[in-house]
Amino acid sequence: MYAIIATGGKQYRVAEGDVIYVEKLGAEAGETVTFDEVLAVKGDELKVGDAVSGASVTATVVENGKGRKVIVYKYKRKTGYHKKNGHRQLYTKVNIEKING
Repeated sequence: MYAIIATGGKQYRVAEGDVIYVEKLGAEAGETVTFDEVLAVKGDELKVGDAVSGASVTATVVENGKGRKVIVYKYKRKTGYHKKNGHRQLYTKVNIEKING
């Protein structure tokens, strides 16, 4: 059984027991979070649309952290313009406990 959930502007295919990295949620390690925006559920048959309106996915937060540094370098030739910037995206690591629906 698996489900497709949407969180942080992205979609994830999850099954019970999976560990995924999502955009930062406002939860501490050990807390339980519920993903209500379920797009599809596949058990014996695939359910989408109104058939999954009451479905949800329950997960436990494992940790919060920062991803690898991404270097952003802007350069324009012949003008002496260059700009270097770095970015580390915040993430939340969650363990999928149960698919309800």
